[in-house]
Amino acid sequence: MSLTDKAMTRLREMIQSGELPPGSKLPPEQQLASELGVGRNIMREAVRALVAARVLEVRRGNGTFVTSLEPRVLLEGISGAVELLRGETMLELTEVRRLFESAATGLAATRISPRQLAEVKGHLEAMRAAADDVELLNQHDAAFHRAVVAATGNETLSTVLEGISSRTLRARVWRGLVDADAADRTLREHEAIYMALAAGDAIQAQAAALMHITTTENWLRAHHRENPDGP
Repeated sequence: MSLTDKAMTRLREMIQSGELPPGSKLPPEQQLASELGVGRNIMREAVRALVAARVLEVRRGNGTFVTSLEPRVLLEGISGAVELLRGETMLELTEVRRLFESAATGLAATRISPRQLAEVKGHLEAMRAAADDVELLNQHDAAFHRAVVAATGNETLSTVLEGISSRTLRARVWRGLVDADAADRTLREHEAIYMALAAGDAIQAQAAALMHITTTENWLRAHHRENPDGP
Protein backbone atom coordinates (compact mmCIF):
# COMPACT_ATOMS: atom_id res chain seq x y z
CA MET A 1 0.00 0.00 0.00
CA SER A 2 1.39 3.40 -0.99
CA LEU A 3 1.81 6.25 1.48
CA THR A 4 -1.04 8.08 -0.25
CA ASP A 5 -3.32 5.06 0.18
CA LYS A 6 -2.35 4.82 3.84
CA ALA A 7 -3.16 8.51 4.35
CA MET A 8 -6.53 8.04 2.62
CA THR A 9 -7.30 5.01 4.78
CA ARG A 10 -6.47 6.94 7.94
CA LEU A 11 -8.65 9.87 6.88
CA ARG A 12 -11.54 7.50 6.16
CA GLU A 13 -11.09 5.95 9.59
CA MET A 14 -11.23 9.38 11.19
CA ILE A 15 -14.47 10.09 9.34
CA GLN A 16 -16.01 6.71 10.13
CA SER A 17 -15.15 6.99 13.81
CA GLY A 18 -16.77 10.42 14.08
CA GLU A 19 -13.49 12.17 14.76
CA LEU A 20 -14.21 14.09 11.55
CA PRO A 21 -18.03 14.08 11.29
CA PRO A 22 -20.00 15.16 8.18
CA GLY A 23 -19.66 18.89 7.61
CA SER A 24 -16.56 19.26 9.76
CA LYS A 25 -13.48 21.16 8.68
CA LEU A 26 -10.17 19.35 8.33
CA PRO A 27 -7.27 20.56 10.52
CA PRO A 28 -4.59 22.69 8.82
CA GLU A 29 -2.61 20.75 6.24
CA GLN A 30 0.66 20.75 8.20
CA GLN A 31 -1.05 19.61 11.40
CA LEU A 32 -2.94 16.83 9.62
CA ALA A 33 0.18 15.63 7.80
CA SER A 34 2.03 15.52 11.10
CA GLU A 35 -0.79 13.57 12.80
CA LEU A 36 -0.83 11.02 9.98
CA GLY A 37 2.95 10.79 9.81
CA VAL A 38 3.26 11.74 6.14
CA GLY A 39 4.68 14.63 4.15
CA ARG A 40 2.53 17.53 2.99
CA ASN A 41 2.70 16.42 -0.65
CA ILE A 42 1.36 12.97 0.28
CA MET A 43 -1.32 14.64 2.37
CA ARG A 44 -2.36 16.80 -0.58
CA GLU A 45 -2.60 13.75 -2.86
CA ALA A 46 -4.77 11.91 -0.33
CA VAL A 47 -7.07 14.90 0.07
CA ARG A 48 -7.35 15.36 -3.71
CA ALA A 49 -8.34 11.72 -4.12
CA LEU A 50 -11.03 12.00 -1.45
CA VAL A 51 -12.29 15.22 -3.02
CA ALA A 52 -12.65 13.34 -6.32
CA ALA A 53 -14.55 10.62 -4.45
CA ARG A 54 -16.84 13.33 -2.97
CA VAL A 55 -15.85 12.42 0.58
CA LEU A 56 -14.21 15.83 1.01
CA GLU A 57 -14.94 19.20 -0.59
CA VAL A 58 -12.74 22.28 -0.94
CA ARG A 59 -14.38 25.60 -0.18
CA ARG A 60 -12.30 28.35 -1.69
CA GLY A 61 -10.86 30.61 0.96
CA ASN A 62 -12.40 28.59 3.77
CA GLY A 63 -10.63 25.23 3.82
CA THR A 64 -11.44 21.56 3.22
CA PHE A 65 -14.54 19.97 4.72
CA VAL A 66 -16.09 16.54 5.03
CA THR A 67 -19.16 16.40 2.79
CA SER A 68 -22.62 15.44 4.03
CA LEU A 69 -21.73 11.81 3.12
CA GLU A 70 -25.29 11.33 1.89
CA PRO A 71 -25.88 8.74 -0.86
CA ARG A 72 -26.73 11.40 -3.44
CA VAL A 73 -23.29 12.93 -2.85
CA LEU A 74 -21.10 9.83 -2.54
CA LEU A 75 -22.76 7.92 -5.39
CA GLU A 76 -23.11 10.88 -7.73
CA GLY A 77 -20.28 9.72 -9.96
CA ILE A 78 -21.97 6.50 -11.05
CA SER A 79 -23.85 8.11 -13.93
CA GLY A 80 -20.68 9.49 -15.50
CA ALA A 81 -19.11 6.03 -15.54
CA VAL A 82 -22.28 4.42 -16.89
CA GLU A 83 -22.32 6.72 -19.92
CA LEU A 84 -18.95 5.26 -20.95
CA LEU A 85 -20.04 1.61 -20.88
CA ARG A 86 -20.35 -0.31 -24.13
CA GLY A 87 -21.40 -3.68 -25.53
CA GLU A 88 -21.74 -6.62 -23.18
CA THR A 89 -21.08 -4.49 -20.12
CA MET A 90 -24.10 -2.34 -20.95
CA LEU A 91 -26.20 -5.51 -21.16
CA GLU A 92 -24.94 -6.50 -17.71
CA LEU A 93 -25.97 -3.09 -16.41
CA THR A 94 -29.47 -3.58 -17.81
CA GLU A 95 -29.69 -6.86 -15.90
CA VAL A 96 -28.79 -4.96 -12.72
CA ARG A 97 -31.53 -2.44 -13.45
CA ARG A 98 -34.03 -5.24 -14.07
CA LEU A 99 -33.26 -6.81 -10.68
CA PHE A 100 -33.20 -3.58 -8.68
CA GLU A 101 -35.91 -1.51 -10.32
CA SER A 102 -38.54 -4.24 -10.42
CA ALA A 103 -38.07 -4.87 -6.69
CA ALA A 104 -38.08 -1.12 -6.02
CA THR A 105 -41.36 -0.73 -7.92
CA GLY A 106 -42.95 -3.44 -5.83
CA LEU A 107 -41.80 -1.71 -2.66
CA ALA A 108 -43.07 1.64 -3.95
CA ALA A 109 -46.57 0.17 -4.30
CA THR A 110 -46.68 -0.32 -0.52
CA ARG A 111 -45.38 3.15 0.33
CA ILE A 112 -46.45 5.59 -2.38
CA SER A 113 -48.42 8.62 -1.21
CA PRO A 114 -51.32 10.23 -3.11
CA ARG A 115 -49.05 13.15 -4.02
CA GLN A 116 -46.35 10.84 -5.33
CA LEU A 117 -48.89 8.79 -7.27
CA ALA A 118 -50.20 11.98 -8.86
CA GLU A 119 -46.65 12.86 -9.91
CA VAL A 120 -46.21 9.45 -11.55
CA LYS A 121 -49.54 9.89 -13.35
CA GLY A 122 -48.51 13.34 -14.56
CA HIS A 123 -45.40 11.96 -16.23
CA LEU A 124 -47.41 9.12 -17.75
CA GLU A 125 -49.87 11.59 -19.27
CA ALA A 126 -46.99 13.70 -20.54
CA MET A 127 -45.53 10.62 -22.23
CA ARG A 128 -48.85 9.91 -23.94
CA ALA A 129 -49.01 13.51 -25.17
CA ALA A 130 -45.43 13.42 -26.43
CA ALA A 131 -46.36 10.91 -29.15
CA ASP A 132 -43.24 10.52 -31.30
CA ASP A 133 -41.18 13.29 -29.71
CA VAL A 134 -38.21 11.22 -28.56
CA GLU A 135 -36.71 13.99 -26.44
CA LEU A 136 -39.91 14.53 -24.44
CA LEU A 137 -40.60 10.80 -24.19
CA ASN A 138 -37.12 10.27 -22.81
CA GLN A 139 -37.44 13.16 -20.36
CA HIS A 140 -40.75 12.02 -18.89
CA ASP A 141 -39.82 8.34 -18.99
CA ALA A 142 -36.82 9.07 -16.78
CA ALA A 143 -38.94 11.26 -14.50
CA PHE A 144 -41.66 8.57 -14.31
CA HIS A 145 -39.23 5.94 -13.06
CA ARG A 146 -37.45 8.42 -10.80
CA ALA A 147 -40.76 9.30 -9.13
CA VAL A 148 -41.64 5.63 -8.70
CA VAL A 149 -38.35 4.76 -7.03
CA ALA A 150 -38.44 7.94 -4.89
CA ALA A 151 -41.71 6.64 -3.45
CA THR A 152 -39.76 3.86 -1.73
CA GLY A 153 -38.26 6.48 0.57
CA ASN A 154 -34.88 4.79 0.14
CA GLU A 155 -32.39 7.46 -0.93
CA THR A 156 -29.56 4.99 -1.52
CA LEU A 157 -31.71 2.90 -3.84
CA SER A 158 -32.92 6.01 -5.65
CA THR A 159 -29.38 7.29 -6.15
CA VAL A 160 -28.05 3.95 -7.42
CA LEU A 161 -30.90 3.46 -9.88
CA GLU A 162 -30.64 7.04 -11.10
CA GLY A 163 -26.92 6.49 -11.59
CA ILE A 164 -27.25 3.31 -13.64
CA SER A 165 -29.96 4.72 -15.91
CA SER A 166 -28.02 6.04 -18.88
CA ARG A 167 -29.76 9.07 -20.39
CA THR A 168 -28.01 8.53 -23.71
CA LEU A 169 -29.03 4.89 -23.87
CA ARG A 170 -32.59 5.67 -22.80
CA ALA A 171 -32.91 8.16 -25.65
CA ARG A 172 -31.50 5.64 -28.12
CA VAL A 173 -34.00 2.99 -26.99
CA TRP A 174 -36.92 5.40 -27.35
CA ARG A 175 -35.73 6.39 -30.82
CA GLY A 176 -35.63 2.74 -31.80
CA LEU A 177 -39.08 2.06 -30.37
CA VAL A 178 -40.60 5.06 -32.14
CA ASP A 179 -38.99 4.08 -35.44
CA ALA A 180 -40.31 0.54 -35.04
CA ASP A 181 -43.82 1.73 -34.12
CA ALA A 182 -43.41 -0.01 -30.75
CA ALA A 183 -43.74 3.08 -28.56
CA ASP A 184 -47.45 2.45 -27.89
CA ARG A 185 -46.68 -0.93 -26.40
CA THR A 186 -44.01 0.58 -24.13
CA LEU A 187 -46.47 3.26 -23.01
CA ARG A 188 -48.95 0.52 -22.10
CA GLU A 189 -46.22 -1.06 -19.97
CA HIS A 190 -45.88 2.22 -18.09
CA GLU A 191 -49.66 2.32 -17.67
CA ALA A 192 -49.58 -1.17 -16.15
CA ILE A 193 -46.99 -0.01 -13.64
CA TYR A 194 -49.10 3.01 -12.73
CA MET A 195 -52.28 0.94 -12.32
CA ALA A 196 -50.52 -1.50 -10.01
CA LEU A 197 -49.14 1.37 -7.93
CA ALA A 198 -52.60 2.95 -7.73
CA ALA A 199 -54.00 -0.39 -6.53
CA GLY A 200 -51.23 -0.76 -3.96
CA ASP A 201 -50.46 -4.18 -5.42
CA ALA A 202 -46.77 -4.86 -4.80
CA ILE A 203 -46.65 -8.17 -6.67
CA GLN A 204 -48.37 -6.77 -9.74
CA ALA A 205 -46.21 -3.63 -9.65
CA GLN A 206 -43.04 -5.69 -9.53
CA ALA A 207 -44.25 -7.92 -12.36
CA ALA A 208 -45.23 -4.93 -14.51
CA ALA A 209 -41.85 -3.28 -13.99
CA LEU A 210 -40.08 -6.54 -14.75
CA MET A 211 -42.01 -6.89 -18.01
CA HIS A 212 -41.22 -3.30 -19.00
CA ILE A 213 -37.50 -3.49 -18.29
CA THR A 214 -37.29 -6.86 -20.04
CA THR A 215 -38.71 -5.20 -23.17
CA THR A 216 -35.87 -2.69 -23.04
CA GLU A 217 -33.34 -5.44 -22.41
CA ASN A 218 -34.60 -7.46 -25.38
CA TRP A 219 -34.33 -4.39 -27.60
CA LEU A 220 -30.77 -3.84 -26.40
CA ARG A 221 -29.76 -7.44 -27.05
CA ALA A 222 -31.13 -7.29 -30.59
CA HIS A 223 -29.37 -3.95 -31.13
CA HIS A 224 -26.13 -5.40 -29.74
CA ARG A 225 -26.24 -8.34 -32.15
CA GLU A 226 -26.45 -5.87 -35.03
CA ASN A 227 -23.81 -3.50 -33.55
CA PRO A 228 -21.56 -5.57 -31.24
CA ASP A 229 -19.07 -2.73 -30.78
CA GLY A 230 -21.69 -0.08 -30.05
CA PRO A 231 -23.42 0.93 -26.80
